[in-house]
Amino acid sequence: MSSYLRKKFQHTFGYGESQNGKDEIPYAESDAETDASDTDEQIESNKVGIMRALVEKQDPSAKGMDDQMIRRFLRARDLDIEKASTMFLKFLSWRKDFVPNGSISPSEIPNELAHNKLFMQGQDKIGRPIVVAFGGRHKQVNVDEFKRLVTYTLDKVCSRMPNEQEKFVAIGDLEGWGYANSDIRGYLAALSILQDCYPERLGKLFIVHVPYIFMTAWKAIYPFIDRKTKKKIIFVENKKLRSTLERDVDDDQLPDIYGGKLPLVPIQDC
Repeated sequence: MSSYLRKKFQHTFGYGESQNGKDEIPYAESDAETDASDTDEQIESNKVGIMRALVEKQDPSAKGMDDQMIRRFLRARDLDIEKASTMFLKFLSWRKDFVPNGSISPSEIPNELAHNKLFMQGQDKIGRPIVVAFGGRHKQVNVDEFKRLVTYTLDKVCSRMPNEQEKFVAIGDLEGWGYANSDIRGYLAALSILQDCYPERLGKLFIVHVPYIFMTAWKAIYPFIDRKTKKKIIFVENKKLRSTLERDVDDDQLPDIYGGKLPLVPIQDC
């Protein structure tokens, strides 16, 4: 992202300047700040138990879900049991309808996989897996197949997480992105799946190689991004790309296209 484009983002979305007068890209809060709860752990655990009883009464399939999943939905709704329960029950219903076989097969998303736009490789410094998505390779074809691709990807990423981790890091690379790739309907569908069905799974999203024309699409998407997700999005200047990524990712875990040592692996081969 150029300095000019960075300033345009600041002006449009309220990003400010540092105290020394220099423009700043908004950085996500530290992981401690993002993940820490002001509520005592015991109170949170008690709420998990209460919520479990409520959702299991309404949908017995909830019995197969672990406490950590329920905890993520609670945290996504600021520990409001009623709101979190409503969100969780909607998720269970969506999962039954949209993923009736329990998982998405590559045979269900052949056109999307053929675009070769999603990869997974490496981990950041605290063990979160890294996903790379190339927006310039996205084509507006079939929104339902695209939603299946998003679900397939998120399921695969979550299954690859170390036991001590619940979140992943994403790099959205917009090199070559143009109006032909602008798919607001698809972007909003993907955002809805991420926020409503996989809450508290995204750790950080680095958006890199941002062209000026992307601002048109961003203005349409931005109002639908929830408060918690907005804090995790980082726009990266081209000249600071490697140094920014290396704050979170060691060189031996950084994708080779960004100066690291790991080759990217297509999501279906992970």
